[in-house]
Amino acid sequence: MRDLKIVLAVLVLMGALFSGNAQRKVVKTYPKHGTLVTTVHKPKIVVYKNNNYYYANGIWYRPKGKKYVVCAAPIGIQIRKLPRGNKVVVINGRKLYKYKGIWYKKKGRGYIVVNV
Repeated sequence: MRDLKIVLAVLVLMGALFSGNAQRKVVKTYPKHGTLVTTVHKPKIVVYKNNNYYYANGIWYRPKGKKYVVCAAPIGIQIRKLPRGNKVVVINGRKLYKYKGIWYKKKGRGYIVVNV
């Protein structure tokens, strides 16, 4: 009887450990356009039509004083690498890439923002 209690206690403990690990999720939230942020983690600076844009983790920013404003990706701006998690979509025979509502197409060694 004592062995049965020990086995049951171990099973309950293991179940609690596994269920606790299964419930841990990382949820990324992306700021809405117009949101003002103080820092951007490792941004890439892209100059387009004499304006600086900052790009990090698939999000586009414009400078505003010492802060940054989340903005829409300018149509025609080009980047070297797509963000992780992009989806490949074929529309009318054209291979496009989509990430968080922004559409890209391959151009040379990079990707250009397009309007779909």
